[in-house]
Amino acid sequence: MSDHSHKSAGYLPRLAPEFYQGDAVVFWTHTVKDRVQGWLTQEFHAGFREAMIHTAVRESLLCPIYVLMPDHLHFVWMGIGADSDQKRATAFLRPRLNRLLAHPLQHQAHDHVLREDERTRGAFVSTCAYIADNPARAGLTTDGNTWPFLGSIVPGYPDLAPTVPEFWDCYWQIYNGLKTQSHLGKIPS
Repeated sequence: MSDHSHKSAGYLPRLAPEFYQGDAVVFWTHTVKDRVQGWLTQEFHAGFREAMIHTAVRESLLCPIYVLMPDHLHFVWMGIGADSDQKRATAFLRPRLNRLLAHPLQHQAHDHVLREDERTRGAFVSTCAYIADNPARAGLTTDGNTWPFLGSIVPGYPDLAPTVPEFWDCYWQIYNGLKTQSHLGKIPS
């Protein structure tokens, strides 16, 4: 695997494509152009969830946490199949989000591909807790878990929410089951 960044004029550097494929875990931030506010509504939230579900199914991804903020969006995607491709998923998702927004997203998202040490369960859960606490740190609520624009996208589990105590036990069970199915499906007969 190459560790070289791909960089074009006016764009943030990117790692080689393979860093975004397969079982990659990436923390994404999409910012609204000029940090325009006023678009964050329950209607946008519903459209966001629908677009994310379609993206997740197309690209074999799970989103254990997302937080929609007044001028940007945070979420984590985890690949669950060898065919998962988060750059392709981003290219599919962004035009759909732009159609929902009154003002488009900035021309490029920021991403952080989690390293192995950041993917241990304890470190990963801490990262997700940090993301969930964004609204509280911004002074929008006293407790991030009460923010109405916080959730997860796990196709087939619409009521699974990172705000409930049993979330991580359920999530890891689903994630491991889907990873096992994905690998079993790739075994030649």
